[in-house]
This record gives sequence, C-alpha cells and structure tokens, in this order.
Amino acid sequence: MTRWKISEPPVRYASMMEAIALEQNRRIVETVERERGKLRNFIRRRVTDPGDAEDILQDVFYELVEASRLMQPLEQVTAWMYRVATNRIIDLFRKKKPVTLSDEQWGTLDDLLPSNEEGPEAAYTRTVLLDEMDAALDELPAEQRDVFVAHELQGRSFKEIAEESGVGVNTLLSRKHYAVVHLRKRLQEIYKEFSK
Repeated sequence: MTRWKISEPPVRYASMMEAIALEQNRRIVETVERERGKLRNFIRRRVTDPGDAEDILQDVFYELVEASRLMQPLEQVTAWMYRVATNRIIDLFRKKKPVTLSDEQWGTLDDLLPSNEEGPEAAYTRTVLLDEMDAALDELPAEQRDVFVAHELQGRSFKEIAEESGVGVNTLLSRKHYAVVHLRKRLQEIYKEFSK
C-alpha cells in the first residue's frame, strides 16, 4: 500500500506576520483618514485650547495603533475612539487648576461707567446707569449682592471680604461672577439705548 503525502506549501511565519501588520496599517490609516475631521471637531467643541485639542487627537490615534498592535478586539472602532477622546478630555480638566483672578484683573465699576468729567451728557448717563444698577442689585440674591457691593462699590479686596465673612475667596469670586452676569444681562437694554 502506497502512502500519499499531501504536502502544503510552506508558509513562513515571518511573511504571515508581515501580511497581518500591513493589513493592520491599512485599516488604521483608513480609520484615521475617515474619522480625523469629525473627531477633531468633537474635541475642539469641548477643549478651547487648540494645542490641547491636537494633543488629545494624537493620543487617541496613538492608542488606536497600540490597541491594533496588541491585537485587542475593537468591534466598534469609532465609538471606541470617541470614548478614548472623552476620557482624555476628562483627564485634561482634572489636571488643570481653576484660575483665580486677582482684584486688579476683575477691574472696577468706575472702569465701565462714563466719567462725570466727560460733560453733562456723560454725567446724566452715569446717573441713569447707577439708578438702574441699584434696581438690578435689588434683584440679586443677598450673598451675590453683598460680594458685588463690597468689592465694586466699597473697593474691598476678595481676601479682606473672605477673612471677614469666613467664605472662601473662590466662592466669593463665583458669587461676584454670577452677579456680574445678571447685571450685564439686566443692563444690556439700557446700554443699547445709550449707544445709539
């Protein structure tokens, strides 16, 4: 009885791995080209600094390459990339410290109002704006009004107000910010009237 040997062509391991790597590279390039613009826009809507946004985008693509090289199964590559981008954005915000503005950076109310020395029309405008501001201040919650009045009208520093009230400087800054936002919105119509 004769035995027939069925021989398979020899497959070299190295050439098979090379073929897999080439296919992975093709898929990565295709995915990057297809998703780059949409992913960049997604990141830029959440991160204002263009350099940070570009770094996050590159991190996402780096992780895509690493996951592919390690043969991690990625069933929904696009969803996976957006999840990685979201995680990187969260990491960025955790790293960044809140910025505390000094008293000088906030500016004062006098910087915004017309000066009495600019003539009778400017003096009248100043008076009307101050009257309207009094009415708008009355609409504010007490803690926002107190911080705004102490800092803007009495000229006290945030540090001084914090020591007296026992409230943290960042909380005071936040309260003043909300007061300014309300006042700006409330006084916008009057400003438009005087700017005509």
